[in-house]
Amino acid sequence: MKQTHSIALEMKYDTARQFYIRIATSELEDRNLPEIFINSFRKKNFVECQTLDLLKLNQKIADSHHEVLQMSDASVQELVDRIREDIAPLFKTCEAIALLDMIASFAQLVTVQDYCRPELTDTLAIKSGRHPIREKIHTEKFVPNDAYATQQSRFQIITGCNMSGKSTYIRSLALMTVMAQIGCFVPAAYASFPIRHQMFARTSTDDSIDANVSTFASEMRETAFILRNIDKRSMVIVDELGRGTSTRDGLTIAIAIAEALIESRALIWFATHFRELAHILSERSGVVNLHLAVDMSEANHKMTMLYKITNGWVEETHYGIAMAKVAGLPADVIRTAEEVSSTLARNIERQKKNSKTIALAKRRKLILGLREQLKQAHDGNMQGRVLGMWLSKLQDEFVRRMAAIDEEVERLEDEEILDNGRESLAPEGSLAAEIQDFGREVRDHENKTIKDRSSSEDADGLVQDIPGASRVRQGLYEMSGALPVE
Repeated sequence: MKQTHSIALEMKYDTARQFYIRIATSELEDRNLPEIFINSFRKKNFVECQTLDLLKLNQKIADSHHEVLQMSDASVQELVDRIREDIAPLFKTCEAIALLDMIASFAQLVTVQDYCRPELTDTLAIKSGRHPIREKIHTEKFVPNDAYATQQSRFQIITGCNMSGKSTYIRSLALMTVMAQIGCFVPAAYASFPIRHQMFARTSTDDSIDANVSTFASEMRETAFILRNIDKRSMVIVDELGRGTSTRDGLTIAIAIAEALIESRALIWFATHFRELAHILSERSGVVNLHLAVDMSEANHKMTMLYKITNGWVEETHYGIAMAKVAGLPADVIRTAEEVSSTLARNIERQKKNSKTIALAKRRKLILGLREQLKQAHDGNMQGRVLGMWLSKLQDEFVRRMAAIDEEVERLEDEEILDNGRESLAPEGSLAAEIQDFGREVRDHENKTIKDRSSSEDADGLVQDIPGASRVRQGLYEMSGALPVE
């Protein structure tokens, strides 16, 4: 056609028209487009068109393509029909290959890594446990930690400074539990696990844009699901609950949820920055306070994370301010924060509970712990002289701790007398007087709660939800003076 009509032609293709011809408008300046070209239209400096023969060829190509697709579908369907007859043995073969791959991976992991074979018992006990992923990606040597949990220590509150390793610690416990129950060795020197039927985790602090849900709403949704499905055969890890709303509401909600989780009798690790939560629940049966240690240097304002789990709640009351110093906040901002923090800390210290009621709760918790240790000894393998020596040491430890409780009772009684003397010196109507009034109300509420718990017939110390949570929230506003009282 190019030679016949002396026109420069160019063949093009698109999905709508398939193949077509493009001619430059400069080729048609002195003459019209030959009649053999049809379906023509002009686009910028080109004329696009087709011919009848070209249309027939496009149709043949389309028919051939459809025929190929039909033949391919028929072949695939025939293959599926033939495979369906032998699907059962093929499925078993796939399962066997997958299982063999998993076992080979476990064997390779145990061979090249310092892992141990876990035991399945009624107690969760881990010696020098490590996070199986973190220890591989950290450039520095991973710091191992121990863990121990029974029904008498089923709710463990983990406090600590920012970036001290709280999240890594509780997640490593969950990962090792899963690894043990699927038949894999675990990264520890020794490990034993009870069989868990459910695993729950409330760790993320992200919102959900797709579901139009805020960070706090997402927290509450996930927590509600946990509370509806948890039982005593479950394991739960909770990280930073209640941080997505105000401090007042976050603390009260965290306390109420913690109470419900304790009653479930599941094994729970609860990481939080709410030190008040650790104080309030410290005397509950089944509650243990732990924290991640940190070395704080006042001289050069340095914080060294030790990443080591330690008994008790975190003692560094102003670690957030210390982190702000390291970050380089202005000195006057740091000074104001320290003054406000000191005022609130003194107020919390003045909210000491009645010495007799707190001593009763501590004695009760000590006796329940003794009962559990004796039960474990009864079910264990110790006999004869070894058992006698262990019982003697247990008796000495029990007497020593009971004497320490009696000494603390005397000290608290003396401090309560001094506090009452200071309260009488506070000017009426002042902020100090209002804080003191609130402190008395909180002490009365806690004393009544402890007495009610102590008189319960339930030997394991299960309690109902904290009454008057709204009044506690109102009191926090009054104490802080941050917002007007509603």
